[in-house]
Amino acid sequence: MTAPQSRYRRAMAIPVGMAMATALAFLPNVTASAADATTAVADDAPSLSYVVNVGLGHGTSAHVKKAIAEAGGTVVISYDRIGVIVVHSANPDFAKTIRTVPGVDSAGATRNAPLPAQSTTDVGTPKVLSAEEVANAQAADGQDPLEPLQWDLPAIKADKAHEKTLGSRDVTVAVIDTGVDDTHPDIAPNFDRDASANCVSGKPDTTDGSWRPSAAESPHGTHVAGEIAGAKNGVGITGVAPGVKVAGIKVSTTAGYFYTEAVVCGFMWAADHDVDVTNNSYYTDPWYFNCKDDPDQKALVDAITRASRYAEKKGTVNVAAAGNESYDLASDSITDPVSPNDGTPSDRVIDPHKCYDIPTQLPGVVTVAATGAKGIKSSFSNYGLGVIDIAAPGGDSTAYQKPEPPATSGLILGPLPGGRWGYMAGTSMATPHVVGVAALIKSTHPHAPAALVKALLYAEADATPCTDPYDINGDGKVDAVCEGVKNHNGFYGWGTADALAAVTK
Repeated sequence: MTAPQSRYRRAMAIPVGMAMATALAFLPNVTASAADATTAVADDAPSLSYVVNVGLGHGTSAHVKKAIAEAGGTVVISYDRIGVIVVHSANPDFAKTIRTVPGVDSAGATRNAPLPAQSTTDVGTPKVLSAEEVANAQAADGQDPLEPLQWDLPAIKADKAHEKTLGSRDVTVAVIDTGVDDTHPDIAPNFDRDASANCVSGKPDTTDGSWRPSAAESPHGTHVAGEIAGAKNGVGITGVAPGVKVAGIKVSTTAGYFYTEAVVCGFMWAADHDVDVTNNSYYTDPWYFNCKDDPDQKALVDAITRASRYAEKKGTVNVAAAGNESYDLASDSITDPVSPNDGTPSDRVIDPHKCYDIPTQLPGVVTVAATGAKGIKSSFSNYGLGVIDIAAPGGDSTAYQKPEPPATSGLILGPLPGGRWGYMAGTSMATPHVVGVAALIKSTHPHAPAALVKALLYAEADATPCTDPYDINGDGKVDAVCEGVKNHNGFYGWGTADALAAVTK
């Protein structure tokens, strides 16, 4: 993503950020330095959030709790099942101190900004449909009113799939994001309150409505939820899987940051509430790429890896957006100018094979690139052979990829909070299309484990050859180079998601 844009991972109207990871620590010994550190903390020192990752199978021992306390830390929550503990501390040496405790695998600060604090992958800001545009929409029989403007549905054969099935009510998808407005008429019929929560602090809050965005917060999560499971109910738009249930797991702060502890909480909540597929259209703040040779960043990677793997073992398919910076994620080096985005960023050259965009580059996660209305890679979409697993409509500049009438915008139409609808674009918008197709696969194969759902997702995708040369703006210069073959390449992975195949094969 580019500098001060919003952090949602993959939409052209992008707020980006991720929640903090919860760490579980157990330590047999407490060092003198831990005790000394407590007395060194100034009364007015800012409190930060940390994750502490420990060995599995022992819970949080009394020794670990004592070491955390003596280092000036307060445990927010311990996810013993994955060995991750979320801690708050005003001791600037807290992580350094705790990393010396036997039994601690890694520990690090999840942010630079002091608590309290509250990213995504969309591009720009939403273009809201006017009341006149909504009223003038002309739908055919069997279509929701705004469906003719959704060029993205026929692009993945979702319209044909709906003739077979809308998806099963036994399937639940969760939008780990900025919050979901469950009162929206396109979302309310399919909303699953029991699987919804607010995870911003790293500890789930199930207060009614806690998963909703405030009026000042991004509409990102609501748009994503509608793209996946917007009800086919004679109102507004239609989702890719309009018969499945959708939950909202809020992990973004009011300011739009997705910190590690919140993201860990999101994966854990989804896993323990029988969620079948998660949508992750963001990157985890404050680092676009997390380098494992940095002890703080390593701890963040460790914590979220543990949480996402736990979810997959419980049967959840995790899907994430590739990002909107036109980066080749398979290249030898990338210049990251935006990290840390809650501190003082500077240009740093990283190796994407060693420094990871999380959860996008984590093992087991389905990584999604975006396409436009002409079916080719969106101008902004990240790419990379061996990194991109699948592609789906995420929109693009209408000047680059104009849809066929009656659709007029090359962006993706979806619901916005407050009963409105609008256009957004980004890999943030591509990801929910893949999530919807995965939900249809799960509906068709209800007993399929996560690994099989992913295998079918890739096997049933429409093989899409490299666009060569790729000159998206027509200026005579190659804008990106696609490597690979027709059925597996750096632009489209195994191909473009296919909703019809999901319900017929």
